[in-house]
Amino acid sequence: MSQPANAEITRLSDLTPHQKRSGIAAWLGWLFDGLDMHIYTLVATPFVAALLMHDGVAAASKDVDTKASIIQAAFLVGWALGGGFFGRLGDVLGRSRTLVLTILFYAGFTGLSALCTDWTHLLVCRFLSALGIGGEWAVGASLLSETWPKKWRPWIAATLQTAVNMGVLLACAAGGLFAWIVNQGWMQEATSHRVVFLVGILPALITLWIRKAVPETEEWAHAAKDAKPPRIAELFGPAVRSTTWRVLIICAVSLTAHWAFMFWQQSLIRALPAVKSLSGPDQTNAVVEALVWIMCGSIIGNYVAGALAKLWSYRTAIVVMLLAYGVAMLMAFHSASAWTHSQILMWYAVIGLCQGVFGLFTMCLPPLFPTLLRTTGAGFCYNIGRIVAAIGTVVFKLYAPVGDYHTALYYAGWLFIPAAFIALLLPQEKEEAGVVDEPVE
Repeated sequence: MSQPANAEITRLSDLTPHQKRSGIAAWLGWLFDGLDMHIYTLVATPFVAALLMHDGVAAASKDVDTKASIIQAAFLVGWALGGGFFGRLGDVLGRSRTLVLTILFYAGFTGLSALCTDWTHLLVCRFLSALGIGGEWAVGASLLSETWPKKWRPWIAATLQTAVNMGVLLACAAGGLFAWIVNQGWMQEATSHRVVFLVGILPALITLWIRKAVPETEEWAHAAKDAKPPRIAELFGPAVRSTTWRVLIICAVSLTAHWAFMFWQQSLIRALPAVKSLSGPDQTNAVVEALVWIMCGSIIGNYVAGALAKLWSYRTAIVVMLLAYGVAMLMAFHSASAWTHSQILMWYAVIGLCQGVFGLFTMCLPPLFPTLLRTTGAGFCYNIGRIVAAIGTVVFKLYAPVGDYHTALYYAGWLFIPAAFIALLLPQEKEEAGVVDEPVE
C-alpha cells in the first residue's frame, strides 16, 4: 500500500516503494520533456534555413526568423492543447497510463522531425510532439501531488523542474556532440541538424518500465470508483472558476515573456559580433554554451524558489521571483552594446535563476482543483497560457527591427512586472508552508 500524501514522513527512507517509483517516473518524464523541448531551439535557425533553401538559393534571414518563430508558436499551442487533452485523459484513464501515452507521443514525433523536408512538415511534428509534452506536465505533477508528502511540495517542485533543466542539458550535450562530429569531418552540418532529433526517441524506452512498475494513485482510484470525472466545463463552474481565471491570466502573461526569451536568446547569441564571424558548428557550440548557463542558473533557482516558498508562501515566492525575472531581463537587454559576450552569459545565468518560479507552479496548481478535475485543471490553466505565449513569441520579434533581438527581449521583460502583481490574486494558503487549501469536492 502507498503512503498517504499527508502522512508524517521526514526522510527519503520512509517513502514506500510506490512513492519512490512514482517519483522516479515523474522525474524521468520531465527529464525527457526538457530534452525533446529544446532540441529544436539549438538548431532552429540553420535547420529552418536549410528547409527554406530552393535550388541552392538561401532564404532571407527575416523569412527564416519568421518561419522559425511560427514553428515555435505551433509548438507552444500544441503544448497548451496537450495539457488540456491529456490532462482530461489523466482524470479519466488514470495518471500512470496517461503518463505512458504522453511520453510515447512526444518521443515519436520528435524523432520524426529528422525526416522533415519542408518547414511545414517540421511545424506539424513540433506541434504533435508538444501535445505529449504539455500533457506530461499535468499528469506528472498530479501523480506526485497525490503520492508524496504535502510538506515536501516545494522541494518536489524544485526537483521536478531540475529534471527539465537536466533534460535541456542533455539536449545541449547532444548538440555539442554533433557539432564536434561535424568539426571532425565525420558528418555534414546539414545532416547533423536532422540526426539530433533522433535523440528524442530515447524517452520511449522508459514507458515499458512505467507501465509495469507504477500503479495508479490511491487518491485517484478512490475518487474514480465513487464518481465520474466532472465535465471540462466545470473548470468555469461556480466552485472553481475564480481560481481557473486567476491562474490562466498569471500563466498567460508570464509564459509569454518567458518563452520569448527562451526562443530568441539563441538568435541573439548567433547575432553577437564575437559569434557571428564563427563557423556554423562553432556558432552552435556558442548557443549550447549559452543554454548551459541558463540551465545551471535555473537548477539553483529551483531550490531558491522552493526555499522562499517554505519561508514565506507560494504566492509571495512567485511574486518575488517574477519581479526578479523582469528586472533581470530589463537590465540584460536595455542596450545592444551594454554587455560583452561573456557578460551576456552571466546575465543568462541570473535569468535562469529567476526561472525557478515556474517550478513552484508544479505543486501549487494541482491541489487547487478537485481530484477528478486535477490534471485537467492544472494542465489547462498552466498550458493554455502558452497559446498567448505562442503569439507573443512571434509578435515581439516581428515588431522589433530586423536582427535587433535585444529590443524584442527588452520589451518582453516588461511583461513580468504586471505578471507579478497579477500573482497577488493567487488563492490564499494555509499557515503551514507549502500546503495549499484543498478544494471542497
